[in-house]
Amino acid sequence: MKKHTPAYLVLADGTVFEGAGFGKACLKTGEVVFNTAMTGYQEILSDPSYQGQIVVMTYPEIGNYGIAPTDDESRGVFASGFVVRELSPIVSNYRAKKSLDAYLKDHGVPGISEIDTRALVRHIREQGAMQAVLAVGGKKTLAELKKMAKKLHGMEGQNLAKDVTLGKSYAFKKGLEDFVKPQPMPRTKIKKRYRVVAYDTGVKMNILRLLHEHGCDVQTVPYGYPAAKVLDPKNKIDGVFLGNGPGDPSVCEEMIGIVKELLGKKPLFGICLGHQILGLALGAQTYKLKFGHHGGNQPVMDLATQKVEITAQNHGFNIDEKTLPAGAKVTHKNLNDDTVEGIAHPALKAFSVQYHPEAAPGPHDSRYLFDRFVGLMQGQKL
Repeated sequence: MKKHTPAYLVLADGTVFEGAGFGKACLKTGEVVFNTAMTGYQEILSDPSYQGQIVVMTYPEIGNYGIAPTDDESRGVFASGFVVRELSPIVSNYRAKKSLDAYLKDHGVPGISEIDTRALVRHIREQGAMQAVLAVGGKKTLAELKKMAKKLHGMEGQNLAKDVTLGKSYAFKKGLEDFVKPQPMPRTKIKKRYRVVAYDTGVKMNILRLLHEHGCDVQTVPYGYPAAKVLDPKNKIDGVFLGNGPGDPSVCEEMIGIVKELLGKKPLFGICLGHQILGLALGAQTYKLKFGHHGGNQPVMDLATQKVEITAQNHGFNIDEKTLPAGAKVTHKNLNDDTVEGIAHPALKAFSVQYHPEAAPGPHDSRYLFDRFVGLMQGQKL
């Protein structure tokens, strides 16, 4: 039997979980959050929205289908650490190029297995998401790890979107066919293509793929890209997309200011952090959720149609409905806790959702929102 490297997950309140280390033997810190998805661990790890977080998977066995390079949602792994009940010793998938263990090693990320993840998740649900230290190997004593965890600063006040943005502009020209080969998806017939600026505050690849698939020629721009350049008539921009990302939205002052300048001048569509920034730009406030929404099975109601969508989500902050200004309306609600999942301001041609309609690997109930964005650029009303 293979001998495992000792590993510790030490929470800020002093709670300790001891298990078997995998991935990179190192020490990392971050906010512990749990994700209820049964699949998609690679997409979760490579989602820039998980910057500064240690992810706990509630599904008991993880790693069984390995890692396929085309499934990455970004240029690397952004999660600080990974926690699973059981790491599969077998990789069984014809697309896999390496194991989850090797993937984490390559990206310098520690993992811990063989702990009671159910007990850990119950603790987070009761006490709230909190900072922690994940140590695989190393010489620090348990007392030293506890002292370190206790001093860690929470997610509030952290502008992590600045850290994950690529920092340069680039054109994105890949659709779903480039992603799902050798089984291409049927393309929608596009009568006209629209020029869209997508703000990269940690944007996921599948969002960009779906924008392209829905007839958008996407120019991705970094955090803080000036509104004046977007509005310059020479660039002939038809619409603006506000991407997902990590951290506290209320301190993304540059992005909030940019969106204020764009409101009413270009159609706007936001997802996740982009949704929160749109709300803040409209004059609303955001607040920290107790343990956030992370997973692929969150029920959301479209208030206009009364239809329920099963959605993928990953956020720790939310828009305070009571602070929304006149002219803005709530369009979607979470059926688990009645929190705001979508807003719109018809007069300003802007709308957004808190969840992820681009969800890879799924669910796909909410992809109609990309059609709604195209319709807005065509002159349709919200």
